[in-house]
Amino acid sequence: MPQPSLAGWLTLRRKAIVLLALTVVAYLSALNRDQSLPWAIGALLGATLLTGFLWPRWLVRRLSVTRRGPSRAEEGETIRFRVEVSNPGWLPRFMVELVDRLPFVGLADPEQGGGEKVLGVLAYLPGRRTSAFDVPVLCEKRGHYRLGPVSLASCFPLGLAEARLRRNDGVQALTIYPDVFSILGLPLRGAPSQIHRGGYLLPEGAGAAEFSGLREYRRGDNPRHIHWPTTARLNELMVREYEPLASACLSIVLDQAAESNVGLGKESTFEYAVRIAASIARYGCTQSIRTRLAGAGGQTWLQGQPGTGDAHYQGILDQLAVVDCDGVTPYARLLDQVAQTTIRGETVVIFLAEQTARTRETLHALTLLRAKQANLFAVIFDRDSFTAAGPAGDNAQLTAALIELGACYVPVRRGDDLVQLFNR
Repeated sequence: MPQPSLAGWLTLRRKAIVLLALTVVAYLSALNRDQSLPWAIGALLGATLLTGFLWPRWLVRRLSVTRRGPSRAEEGETIRFRVEVSNPGWLPRFMVELVDRLPFVGLADPEQGGGEKVLGVLAYLPGRRTSAFDVPVLCEKRGHYRLGPVSLASCFPLGLAEARLRRNDGVQALTIYPDVFSILGLPLRGAPSQIHRGGYLLPEGAGAAEFSGLREYRRGDNPRHIHWPTTARLNELMVREYEPLASACLSIVLDQAAESNVGLGKESTFEYAVRIAASIARYGCTQSIRTRLAGAGGQTWLQGQPGTGDAHYQGILDQLAVVDCDGVTPYARLLDQVAQTTIRGETVVIFLAEQTARTRETLHALTLLRAKQANLFAVIFDRDSFTAAGPAGDNAQLTAALIELGACYVPVRRGDDLVQLFNR
C-alpha cells in the first residue's frame, strides 16, 4: 500500500495533535500557578488523550474474524461472503469496523483500482458471543486474486486514533473467470485427418460420411434416413447409420501483444477478445470439437493441447482467467508458429486489433495458414471506437483482404452486443 504523505498524516491525527497541545499548555500553566484547577484540567485532558489511544486497541484485542465464500466466480457475478466475528472475552465490544482487502473491487474503473472494502460495522458485540452477516460483492474483473487479510478497526469513542488488527482466517484466493455468452453456431469446417466416431453432427464442409449399418428408429432421427425395404420386410422402422469421416478442429489464437490492446479496463480490445475466446471455447468443447488455445504473453504463454469436454474447457477457462496483454511477440510471428502444427481443414480463430503498420505481416501469416488449407474465422476490432473519442474506424482494406482469403469475419466495436453479433 502507498505510504501517506506528511500532510495526510497530519490530517489524520489532527485531533490528537490539538489535544496533546492543549494538554501540554494546561500543565505548563499549572507549573506557573499555585492553583489546583490547571492541574485538574491537565489531568482531564491527559486522561482523555490516553483513553482515545488505548480504548480502540482494547476494543479489537482478542477478537477473531472469519470470511467464507466461493473460490470461483464469473465476471459480473455478485457473490456473497459470510463474515463471522467472535468475542471470547466477558466484556462487550462497540463500534468495530471490518475492512477486507479485495483486489478485484474497483478494477472495472481503471482510475480507481482495486483496494480495501468495508465489510460492515459491529455496533455492539456482547461477550462470549459470535456475530455473523453476509456481504454481497460484485466481481468486476477476471483474474486470480489473493484476498485479505481482514482487518478489525476501531477509533471509538473519540476518534483520536485508529487501532487495527489483521486476521488471515477464511478464504484466501478467488478466481474470477471471463463473462461467457452463448453461441449457437459457428462457420466451422472439418479436418479429414481427424476421425470422429459417434453421433456428432458434422459442421459445414466437414466432408462425407460412410454408411456403417442399420438400426431401429429412435425419436429424433432424420426421416430421410429410413431404409424402407428393410422396414417393409421387418415391419419395423429401420434407419441407416453413418460414420462421419471428418470432424471439426478449432484453434483460438489470442493476440497478447501490449501494443495491440486499445481501451481501458473492461472496455478494451483485449478484454473483449478474452470474453469472445472463452465463449467460442465453450461452444467447441460442448460440441465435441477438438479445441486448443494459443498465445504469446510476457508472463503467460498459451500452448494447450487440443481436446473436448468439460474438463478441457475448465482448463481453458483457468488460463483465460489470468491471461494478460503484456507480450512483445508480433501477432504474425505467433500465427507462423501456429501454422506449423495446423492440420488440413482446421479452423483458426484470429483476433485483429493491432496497428495498421502490422497488418501486412499479419496478412502474410494468414496466407501461409490458408496455404496449409486452414480455414479462418476473424474477429476484427474497430480500434478507433475503443479510444476516448470513439469515432467509427475504417477497416475496409483489411476486410477486403480477408474476403479474398476466403475468411469469415465478425466486426466488433466498443459497446456492441456480442450475443447478437455471434448469433445472427
